[in-house]
Amino acid sequence: MESPTPNTTIRSPVDQTLIQEILEVVEQAAIASARLSGKGLKNEADAAAVEAMRKRMGAIQMQGRIVIGEGERDEAPMLYIGEEVGSGTGPGVDFAVDPCEGTNLCAFNQRGSMAVLAASDRGGLFNAPDFYMKKLAAPPAAKGKVDIRKSATENIKILSDCLGLSADELTIVVMDRARHKDLISEIRATGARIQPISDGDVQAAIACGFAGTGTHCLMGIGAAPEGVISAAAMRALGGHFQGQLVYDPAVAQTSEWADMTKEGNLARLAEMGISDPDKVYEAEELACGEHVVFAGSGITDGLLFGGVKFETDCTRTSSLVISNLDNTCRFTNTVHIKDGAQSIALN
Repeated sequence: MESPTPNTTIRSPVDQTLIQEILEVVEQAAIASARLSGKGLKNEADAAAVEAMRKRMGAIQMQGRIVIGEGERDEAPMLYIGEEVGSGTGPGVDFAVDPCEGTNLCAFNQRGSMAVLAASDRGGLFNAPDFYMKKLAAPPAAKGKVDIRKSATENIKILSDCLGLSADELTIVVMDRARHKDLISEIRATGARIQPISDGDVQAAIACGFAGTGTHCLMGIGAAPEGVISAAAMRALGGHFQGQLVYDPAVAQTSEWADMTKEGNLARLAEMGISDPDKVYEAEELACGEHVVFAGSGITDGLLFGGVKFETDCTRTSSLVISNLDNTCRFTNTVHIKDGAQSIALN
């Protein structure tokens, strides 16, 4: 009698079990960072989030790999690029992480700080260099119609037509930076409204994918690694996201690049295998994996969800998971019950 054929089915790298576990990863990172929120301790809050994220990832049965790490630019603690996370057995999963997105926001207890990550199959996330990126995020109705190569004026007209809103009913999010002076003037000249943010453009980009947030578009230059995380979320949402690397210090206009040159940055990109530095990347290229998941948990209150709340008998977190595995967006409020809890309020 023939021996039965062994079961050689291999679990998909991104499945419902992993989705639940990465939700817990961002929750734990948010809680750890929130304990230092408002204390002016930017790097300490970042370090706490990093260690909490690393510890929870270590308990997941997977061969995880960090392809986009956090903190290289400001020499903060990091989950470094190439770091292996997880148990070392199981499916291979790539991660883009920012354990404390908006460290300044957390340090001064301002809106919009959160713990975020994106996960995908091996090779499913663009290994973005630690550069800047010109970004354009817009609702699903405008996907493929607005374009980062068009002027702000043209895109606002297209957005207005797609959404059935007049220009003065549109809100465009732009980071409050000197490099955006001309962009802000152009947007205002169309009649559209500006919502400036000081840090943390991931949540703003994702908010464009949801109706009712009052956020209709994200324009301008921010960090490239966070652009990949935003792209993963917007791809799963069906929203519009494009990114184009910025390598010219004269365009970035940041003190962090004071000693860098355009030629030197182009050489760095070439060493990283990026042969077309001016390429415009679509969301499907920045997050190209078959299965893509975004997870974020609020450290402070923000556009999409609340921050961590510490109570006598519990700690509350507010999170969002977006997955193209089952085409879902899950807004999750979790009550983390403390030992010896006596009474848990409903809300």
